[in-house]
Amino acid sequence: MAPAQNGHVEQPAPPKVPSKDPKKTKDEKKEEDLSEEDLALKQQLELYVERVQDVDPGVQKLALESMRQEIRTATSSMTSVPKPLKFLRPHYGTLKAYYETMEDSDVKNYLADILSVLALTMSAEGERESLKFRLLGSKGDIGSWGHEYVRNHAGEIAQEYQKRQMEEAHVDDLMDLVQQIVSFHVKHNAEPEAVDLLMEVEELDMLTDHIDATNYKRTCLYLTSFASYVPGPDDMLVLDIAYSIYTKFGEYTNALRVALCMHNLQYVKAIFTACVDPLQKKQLCYILARQGVTLELDDEMTNGNEEQRELLQEIINNIKLSEGFLTLARDLEIMESKSPEDIYKAHLIDGRASAGASVDSARQNLAGTFVNAFVNAGFGQDKLMTAATESSSGGNTGNWLFKNKEHGKASAVASLGLILLWDVDAGLTQIDKYFSSNDNHAIAGALLAVGIVNCGIQNECDPAYALLAEYVSKDESNIRIGAIMGLGLAYAGSQKEEVLRLLSPILTDSKVPIDVIAFTAISLGLIYVGSCNDEVAQSIIIALMERSDSELGEPLTRFLCLGLGLLYLGKQEKVDATLEVAKTFNEKISRYCQVTLESCAYAGTGNVLKVQSLLGLCAEHLEKGESHQAPAVIGIAMVAMAEELGLEMAIRSLEHLLQYGEQNIRRSVPLALGLLSISNPKVNVMDTLSRLSHDTDSEVAMAATLALGLIGAGTNNARIAGMLRNLSSYYYKDPSLLFCVRIAQGLVHLGKGLLTLNPYHSDRFLLSHSALAGIITLLHSCLDMKSIILGKYHYVLYFLVLAMQPRMLLTVDENLKPLSIPVRVGQAVDVVGQAGRPKTITGFQTHTTPVLLATGDRAELATEKYIPLSSVLEGFVILKENPDYQHDNRTS
Repeated sequence: MAPAQNGHVEQPAPPKVPSKDPKKTKDEKKEEDLSEEDLALKQQLELYVERVQDVDPGVQKLALESMRQEIRTATSSMTSVPKPLKFLRPHYGTLKAYYETMEDSDVKNYLADILSVLALTMSAEGERESLKFRLLGSKGDIGSWGHEYVRNHAGEIAQEYQKRQMEEAHVDDLMDLVQQIVSFHVKHNAEPEAVDLLMEVEELDMLTDHIDATNYKRTCLYLTSFASYVPGPDDMLVLDIAYSIYTKFGEYTNALRVALCMHNLQYVKAIFTACVDPLQKKQLCYILARQGVTLELDDEMTNGNEEQRELLQEIINNIKLSEGFLTLARDLEIMESKSPEDIYKAHLIDGRASAGASVDSARQNLAGTFVNAFVNAGFGQDKLMTAATESSSGGNTGNWLFKNKEHGKASAVASLGLILLWDVDAGLTQIDKYFSSNDNHAIAGALLAVGIVNCGIQNECDPAYALLAEYVSKDESNIRIGAIMGLGLAYAGSQKEEVLRLLSPILTDSKVPIDVIAFTAISLGLIYVGSCNDEVAQSIIIALMERSDSELGEPLTRFLCLGLGLLYLGKQEKVDATLEVAKTFNEKISRYCQVTLESCAYAGTGNVLKVQSLLGLCAEHLEKGESHQAPAVIGIAMVAMAEELGLEMAIRSLEHLLQYGEQNIRRSVPLALGLLSISNPKVNVMDTLSRLSHDTDSEVAMAATLALGLIGAGTNNARIAGMLRNLSSYYYKDPSLLFCVRIAQGLVHLGKGLLTLNPYHSDRFLLSHSALAGIITLLHSCLDMKSIILGKYHYVLYFLVLAMQPRMLLTVDENLKPLSIPVRVGQAVDVVGQAGRPKTITGFQTHTTPVLLATGDRAELATEKYIPLSSVLEGFVILKENPDYQHDNRTS
């Protein structure tokens, strides 16, 4: 038995000896694991590899044909590495070496094609062999090798293109290939990949030839969405292509939105000239009116039809806005006026606040004036200012006006403008009686009210200019400021020459007090917002250079810097020359002015480098008296608000600034948060602001309280309303903070919840410059709350009127009469780059128009009976009857 055992032990010894070659056993094992079919394929391919190296070209060609066939059938679907590629892996080097020895011929080109495909899995990183062999090959149809092959090439072309650009070599052969790849991608619903490749090789113009009616919407959606992530000037190039594709397919409403995003008035005029459908033109006018663009239509744009021109001009001038807003209010049954007490809801607060509420102080009456104005904005009636003219009790308005002291009267009369917002005829009739008042403050308020009523409305009679112009040169500062601010609000964004001629001399007059100069600079900044107007810039620069040190130390001087900044709003590098001039200003304001200019110039661009440089400024620990960090914090919000991703990151960065920043930074962080989620009460922002509203530093608490009002503006948000009620009880002994709480309460219930302050509209695609300018002006005023808003310039709160817009969808028929139809309103879903026709909203409810749209909401028609003339259902949307729908009805 022992020998048998020995024999048994000796048996496994032989395999141990050749231990150097374990690979062989592995390969044998692999071969054993292969199914008969795979084994046959492997041997077949090895035979082809041998035959490729045959001396007879016919045999070579046949072998390559067969190999090509095998690879093609396997690569049609690529979930894993196809078997032919797997089995040919060991032979890649052999075939490559043989290729080098071959003479130029068709067979050599055929082999290059095969090598190009094999290089997909075999080529070393960065070698780009797949592309190299493709360019040497037979140049056949690239799509026949499958999707993965095409996508790999797109990546390699991008790298090769960059390399050749650096070497200044020619790229024609690459461009031929790009044409094929783009055509393949577009045919296979991969438009985003085609766009990405063309961006890499800087040939986006090529896209227009490949787009057809089936895919232009998806392509343009991708182009317009990623334009905000592309650095300038390429972003304009991307939008330009989107514009040309939209116009090519007659999609004029979308083309107009792109043209407005580019601020290209030539394109806007071209769209009007190209569009022949009168209904479509009316819809275009509604979009222009919402954006606040001043456009005088000529015969060419209206095909010489004078009647049509008048109607279209009326829509652009926003004459119908008040009527539409009141239609919405009546439909929702909220026409009844509200008093400040209805907003404060003091009965819901426990204990101590009610004692404080009974004291009738001028400060609280002033707060009541603003709350009343904000809540009843645009409704044309209230219980404090307009009630007496309607009721027989008499004297009520007089009573309320005289419950306000001095400059408080100005805000009280001006509030009439906000209550009658957009209704110019009725508004001017009610304001008129205050012009004959003996009280200068009441006259100043009336002048401001005229400006507010006309805000966003253009009128061919020009009542605002006619009424306000003569008061600009009066001796009394209050009256001058009322008239100047009124002009600024009435003509914001209009670039009206007459107003420039009227106001420009004031800036350069050294005898004029600094507060009048400050409001003149802001008004000119608003009227010429984003225009880079040299004349206005020069006047403001001279005013800044000629003022004495003591005047430059005044809180209102910041308005001069801001007025200058507004001229360059969103204009990026066009600010550079003025920025250099700002470096030569008095050191008191030089840095403040530089930061303000830069943050305005890059507002709404999402420029990451600017956000970083502004964050860098905030990281410095400075001596007392430096004030430029505050506008830098607001600047971060202004730049980052362009798109959702940057916005979220900015909110997180501001959280860090709260923890590590100096006191002056902490005071401006709440304002920046208020701007980032304006009229959009995000829970995380709300919690941060709620925490800061109890801060030990009263300025931080005031800014946070006001910011709570901004993020809840026009939303009636119950949680914010509850927070503010609690704050009113917490601060009942502090008149300044209580004033801020009241203002915030008024803002939350802005227009009884029908208005928004969000400067973005059209699915967050368009930014209204004058709306943003109004908000920024208020935020800069809040940087010195005690001197400006709590001082005698509280009427700067009315700058918010520039951003007030109804957050509605009002559908109208072909005669522009309101039309009630069912619509689905839900949370907007980002469908960019998704194949097919995905759902654009989620969690929707079906309502009948007119309906309210919150931030982040989107609407779509719930019936096929009508076709909307605008792809974005916001504001006024014209519907035309769907002819196919009637046809379906008859057939059924």
